[in-house]
Order: sequence, then C-alpha cells, then structure tokens
Amino acid sequence: MSTRARIGIIGGGLMGREVASALGRWFVLNDFPVCAELTAVCDIAEKQREWFRQVPTVKLLTADYRELLASPEVDVVYVAVPHHLHEQIYLEVLKAGKDLFAEKPFGIDLRAARVIADAAKASGRFVRCSSEFPFLPGAQRICQFVRENKLGKFLEIHSGFRHSSDLDPSKPANWKRQVATCGEIGVMGDLGMHAVHIPLRFGWMPRRVYAQLQKVYPERPDGKGGKAVCDTWDNATLHGEVVVNGAEAPISIEMKRLAPGETNTWFLEILGTDGGIRYSTKEPKTLWTFQRGKEQLWQRTDLGFQGPFPTITGGIFEPGFPDYFLQMWAAFLAERAGKLEGRFGCVTPEEAVQSHCLFAAALQSQNEKRAISLDDFLSANAAKASS
Repeated sequence: MSTRARIGIIGGGLMGREVASALGRWFVLNDFPVCAELTAVCDIAEKQREWFRQVPTVKLLTADYRELLASPEVDVVYVAVPHHLHEQIYLEVLKAGKDLFAEKPFGIDLRAARVIADAAKASGRFVRCSSEFPFLPGAQRICQFVRENKLGKFLEIHSGFRHSSDLDPSKPANWKRQVATCGEIGVMGDLGMHAVHIPLRFGWMPRRVYAQLQKVYPERPDGKGGKAVCDTWDNATLHGEVVVNGAEAPISIEMKRLAPGETNTWFLEILGTDGGIRYSTKEPKTLWTFQRGKEQLWQRTDLGFQGPFPTITGGIFEPGFPDYFLQMWAAFLAERAGKLEGRFGCVTPEEAVQSHCLFAAALQSQNEKRAISLDDFLSANAAKASS
C-alpha cells in the first residue's frame, strides 16, 4: 500500500462507529493503494468517546473538535453531526487544511450547501459527501446497464428510500424531527441523497418538480414525560421529468420515514423501450432485467459479492451494509489518491448543491401546490441572492 490516510471522526454516534468498523476491516480490500486507519475521535458525550478506546489505532479522544482539527495525526475528517452544525464544522475542517468526508445533506439548506461548496473549491481540499447505496452490487449493475445503452429510449425512472421507523407515534422525538436542527427539508435532507445520487451522476436533474410532502405526527414524546413539536416533513414524493438523449422522461423520487412494511429499503428502477432494470434492497441478492423481444421477459439474476473494489470475500456470498459502507470509503480514498480509475465515486460538492436545489424547489412546490421549473427557481434564487 503506497499511501497512508489518517482519519479523524467528529461525531461518534451510529455512523461514526460504522466508520471505525469499516477502517478496522480495511485489510479485506485486495491490493488497495491506500492504507487507512482511524487516529482521532471527537464527541461531546464521554460515553460515546469511550467506545472508541477499543480501537488500537486511535491516539486522540476529545470533546473539542478543534483539538482534533489541530492534530498532525489527522489527514481526513469525517463529520457526522446534526445538520445545523454542518456549515460551521465543515468550514473549520477546510480552514484547518484537512480533507473532508461530509455527511448528507451537506448543510441544513441550499444557502449553507453553496457556502460549503464554495469554500471547498477555494480551499483546494478533497471533499465528498456520504452516500452508501450506489456501492451495492445491484446498484453497480444498474450503472453498468445504463452506460452500455441497453435501455433504448427512456420511458421512466423510479428512485427512492423507504423505512418505517416513525410509524410508532410513541417513538420519542429527536433532532431529525425539528426544523431548527434538521432543516425545513426534513426527510429530504435525511434520506434524499440516497435517492438522487445515481440520477444526478448521470445528469438526470429534473427540469421541474411537483412535490407531495406529508407531516404525519405533529408532536411526539420528548423523552422527559412531555411532548415535543415535530415540524419537519415525514414523507416526500417528488415528480418531475428529466432529459435523456434529447427526450423527456418522467422521474419519481420517494423519501419516506413512514412506509409500512419497509425496514430500510433503497430501490431504483429504470425502464426503456429496449430494456429495463430494477433493484431493491428488499431482495438484496436479486437483480431484475427486462429484454424486449417477441415475448415480454423479465429475467432474475442472483447476485453475489461483486463490489467495485475487490476483496478477500468469495463471490458466492452476499454483501451487507458494512460491506458497501466499506466500498464507499474505498471509493472516497481511491479518488482522493487519484486511483478511482473509472469506478463510481462519492457525491461531489456540486451534486450535493444540486440536491439542495431540488429539495428547495420541492418546498416551494408544496407551498404553492404547483410544479416548479428548476430553471425559474434557480434564476429567482440567484436574483434574490444578488439583491
């Protein structure tokens, strides 16, 4: 391994621990050009910090993220904190001269996302945003199918992420249920990057959007015997059209916290006149492809362990979340080292800003109960910013 990357984590909760797990399994990658290790962790909660003491490479545990940023033992910083803290901490990471692996949605709103993206460009640091699901074997096969032009004329695109964690009204409120900490875009900020990463990578930014947003439970238990206001959007479905090869095709994008029967389901389906392809984590080993002929045929393929970066794991096995989370980190560090070599990469700052443009236009659509042209939205937004 020719390059060493020393990783620091700000935010040692669920995703911070997943990073520690991924880096602890780094040896499963075959002949990978970067050696990655976790060297520093920051979290304001002592209990969260203590968990990382079992990681032998960690040299610094702190409650002050500025101490982590000042450490010469950190090259790359992964930040997983509530959305209202993104702008401040991301900018300080860049100012400290560190590369940044940012969590979605890359700022609490469009203004913050643009500020972060501009700062990233000015700093010259390597910056990407997290989105794991495109690194699943099924998602990778969809990307290959599209690149090989097997669809003919596009008919429609369906993309989304569904789970049912909020169906229970007795579930206590947390920061993701409140505008002040999660942002007005609500579930779109929480789940939206997963749904739009692949469409945006292929240039399928909707030309206009009509949004159907739902706030299902306006309050929840606060965990202290009282009630807390929940003012973010719980479910979002966006309808629009994209231009592919000069022709328009409809696209629908779902992001739902209240989807009965769904534990954590990511899906993508693309249909064309000559072929179609669909994949869902509901059936993680199954890829469906359509072929047009004298008879209409949907073919089922049983997928094995086929990530973009080779591992020691045999191809007959099936991947789980830790595996494609590791693949995402491999993509981040490979691209940082100039070794991505045509593979699918992580979300760019420009794509993160595009996602915020779409979600902000969706809010306007919901408020005005009409479809919003993205060109008109961006023009009006630019005029407002310059006035």
